Amino acid sequence: MQNNEKILDISWKTILKIAVAVIVFYILFSVRQIIVWFIFALTISLLFNPAIDFLHKKKIPRPLAVIVIYLSIFGILSLLIYMMIPIFINEMQRFLDFFPQYFEKIAPPLKGLGLEAFGSLEDFFNSIEGFLTSVAKNVFTALFAVFGGIFTTLFVIVTAVFLSLEGKAVENSLILLFPKKYEAQVLAVWQRCQKKVASWFGGRVLACLFVGVASYISFLIFSVRYPFTLALFAGVFNFVPYVGPIFTAVLLFLIVFPTSPVAGVFIIIVFIVIQQIENNILSPLLMKKFVGLPPVLVLFSLVVGATLWGGFGAILAVPLFGILFEFLKEFLQKRRDRNIVTV
Repeated sequence: MQNNEKILDISWKTILKIAVAVIVFYILFSVRQIIVWFIFALTISLLFNPAIDFLHKKKIPRPLAVIVIYLSIFGILSLLIYMMIPIFINEMQRFLDFFPQYFEKIAPPLKGLGLEAFGSLEDFFNSIEGFLTSVAKNVFTALFAVFGGIFTTLFVIVTAVFLSLEGKAVENSLILLFPKKYEAQVLAVWQRCQKKVASWFGGRVLACLFVGVASYISFLIFSVRYPFTLALFAGVFNFVPYVGPIFTAVLLFLIVFPTSPVAGVFIIIVFIVIQQIENNILSPLLMKKFVGLPPVLVLFSLVVGATLWGGFGAILAVPLFGILFEFLKEFLQKRRDRNIVTV
């Protein structure tokens, strides 16, 4: 009688490889926060490197070029923030002065939904005070949050500076990771990825500026309160695709509609028009659709990034998935070409 049973033979070498892979994935998952910091630093260095390389080609030593570019860019950003803070504080003060009247308009419907905090203005402030007290109850937690933010910022900036000083750090790492026969192909793909990351970031910044300026002009036309602050939120939140504009629309509705329903409806319509122009005309022209990621993959990347790394992950998800998509597309194309030649 013939034995048809198949015996599954797994060597110790295969088991060892699986175990190593599991351990590596576990370690990467455990340090995912540090990984996202490194990705932020890498993204900053990729954005600054073209300007640094330009100065380096003009016979300026690379360390000096790195110092000049980083100080110039962060200095300009600091100056812009310094100029915007007084306007932002002024509008926030006006909002706080107007808040009792605003509260009277929004409290009844929200109280009807079962939100006890909106029973009265005193209940609302007591709820806010209780929330802040619970957050700051643990002094060590509060200190960790403050110094953790400072440490994160310093880590990202210092890492970005060292990557820029190295110049070819990523290229050298890729050469070590891939076999010699794939070296030219991998470096070519990485060069394309660098250009596309830069185009993505530049496109997002210009798109956010367009949304912010167009929103500000619209708010002035319709005499909306706090136009600068609302336009600032619209531009900043627009950096995160899909999710940011939805959040902004909800915020505009809650702020404008209770005090002026007619203006609120028109503002929402105008904001939708601005988003349509940005999504369908401006962004494709500026970025050429980045790496051609389908909308489904963009949404998927946002969900994955936000789940793993929160808000920072949502921001980095699209360029990171774009790089992975570019390498995967190159691999599949080469494999397809080999199969055609074989046939």
